[in-house]
Amino acid sequence: MPTRFDRGAWQWLGVIVLTLLCIAYQNQWPWMKAFPESWQLPFAGWLNAIMDWMIEYLGWFFRSISWFLEWPIKGVRAVLQALPWGVTGFLICLVAFATSGWRLALFALLSVLYMVVIGYWSESMNTLSLVAISVPFAILTGFVFGVWGFYSRRAERLIMPTLDMLQTVPVFAYLLPILLLFGFGTVVGLVASVLYSFPPMVRNTIVGLRGVPAEIIESGLMSGASPKQLFWQVRVPSALKQLLLGVNQATMASLSMVIIASIIGGTEDIGWEVLTTIRKAQFGESLLAGMVIALMAMVIDRITHGLAARPDYNPGKKSALQQYRYWIIAAVGAAVVFVLSLVFDWLKNWPAAMELNPAKAMNDGLTFIVANYRSEIDTIKKFAFFYVMLPTKIGLQEAVSPFTWGFELTQIHKIGYAIVVALIGLLAAFRWGSRAGIAFILLAIFIYFGLTNMPWPAVLLVSGFAAWRIGGVKLALGTLLGLGFIVAAGNWPQAMLSVYLCTIGVLISFLLGTSLGIWASSNDTVSAFVRPINDTLQTMPLFVILIPFVMIFKIGDFTALLAIIAYAFVPAIRYAEHGLRNLPDDVIEAARMIGCTKRQLLWQVKVPLAMPVMMLGLNQTIMFGIAMLVITALVGTNGLEQSVYIGLSDGNFGVGMTAGLCMAIIAIIADRTTQAWSKKRSAQLGLEN
Repeated sequence: MPTRFDRGAWQWLGVIVLTLLCIAYQNQWPWMKAFPESWQLPFAGWLNAIMDWMIEYLGWFFRSISWFLEWPIKGVRAVLQALPWGVTGFLICLVAFATSGWRLALFALLSVLYMVVIGYWSESMNTLSLVAISVPFAILTGFVFGVWGFYSRRAERLIMPTLDMLQTVPVFAYLLPILLLFGFGTVVGLVASVLYSFPPMVRNTIVGLRGVPAEIIESGLMSGASPKQLFWQVRVPSALKQLLLGVNQATMASLSMVIIASIIGGTEDIGWEVLTTIRKAQFGESLLAGMVIALMAMVIDRITHGLAARPDYNPGKKSALQQYRYWIIAAVGAAVVFVLSLVFDWLKNWPAAMELNPAKAMNDGLTFIVANYRSEIDTIKKFAFFYVMLPTKIGLQEAVSPFTWGFELTQIHKIGYAIVVALIGLLAAFRWGSRAGIAFILLAIFIYFGLTNMPWPAVLLVSGFAAWRIGGVKLALGTLLGLGFIVAAGNWPQAMLSVYLCTIGVLISFLLGTSLGIWASSNDTVSAFVRPINDTLQTMPLFVILIPFVMIFKIGDFTALLAIIAYAFVPAIRYAEHGLRNLPDDVIEAARMIGCTKRQLLWQVKVPLAMPVMMLGLNQTIMFGIAMLVITALVGTNGLEQSVYIGLSDGNFGVGMTAGLCMAIIAIIADRTTQAWSKKRSAQLGLEN
């Protein structure tokens, strides 16, 4: 149905006209093209001055904390290294069985055997020791802040932006201040893991405590419970499932920090093993070590998820033997396995002769692919670079040349491009609505001139107006202030390089992932097939995902793009499938009763209704894309991520943190915008998001 050009459409046309004027006059007004250095604010210098003051006057305090925290890590590591692998493996399998049944116990057993047979048991226990300390710290810290935020709205307004910053600032950025304050060593990894992993616990604590039904609270009050009893005996048990979900997410976040923390931790753990093999470009060795963390993460994820999904029960209905049976089995079983390990040495020390290491075969296989398919690899790389990446980066006006496209843009081409864009924009407006036409015209403008060649006032204008249309004045003001900070800090050129690369990666990831999610939602076989792939990719260390692309395509933006796609398409699959599988049954039944075909049911009923959930998938795809973008600094990208990494390498806290804050601002703007759109769309459809 054709849609009239409403007031919003005319406003957008005004924005487009102003954008074109900015582009036309940016050469006459150079400040629009490059923000003058004399106008920039020295944020990096200010941050360095603050850090120098803290090191001089408070360094002794942080070093004391570092010394204190070393002891529990050393203690847990000593215990795990002293226990025979058979005992530890038995306890892990028992916990897996108690929480999720025999299937998880079998998977846990196979995972333990993998660590032993590959020869990474000692390194795995060092990693587990760090997780065993960081996770309780993160859970306790998150619970305390969550309770504070639950009881105090003012505290919540302070806590939530802080959590957003901690979860969106690149980890490289805040590894540097931790290193400067706490010194080189394992504690640095512990502190970094806690800072990165406690925010999910805070959020789930607040959500869980606020989600306790009012009738349960009233029942507790009527029973004469004191405020303390009401909290610990009513609110906390009622919110336990949500709290355990927070434990799950905090644990997974802590595991994701293992390798990154190894950069400044220097411990002989799996993270360090992955890092050293990556530096040597040893694909097989790094993948085998990375699989250890992936398996460890999957086992812990299933265990904590099993705890969160357990049905409520009343311990009073069971005898003491039934209630503590798993503790008894753990004690007796561990003692039996320990005694057996004294008799059978392989239960304690796996023989080196029985270790398997397929790394050489994996390396040879990758080398064979690179050597025999070099021309095809180069063709793919050149096509993507010249026809997709370069136009987005510098625009068709500069990307099209006899060397790249085989011809040069003439005046006729430019006029023809403008006419075609206008016609398609009008057609899209009358076919799908004015917003579709406006979106196409804006996209065409950005593609023609290139994201990095757009004047910064035009980008601020388009972004701010879009934020206002989607989320109102508050979102628009936050967007303008955030982007204004990036401009004033002098990081605008690097920011546009990061945005260009991440935008392409996110769009491809979202389209690919959503397509697979739609397929999986209607096919249980496809769903079962992609689920373990999703789990592996989400738990595989980011460095390891990067390695095969580096080995095949070498360093550069194209390699970074592929790594972003490989990591970021997973949430799009999950959210698309979840949204389509959990639609209101009455709506679907009504659509069937009026005679909708399967195709109409999917595209005209299911997808529109699931779109708010899919947009949350886009939100997470953006977050995942930015997370991988930070790691791509290691393969030669030149955006904000490279500035963050340079700051870490040079020990320049101000440079690294300023660039990290700029990346966090971009992530937060994207997060708030997609969430606002999802909520707005859900309200229009009468759905609860």
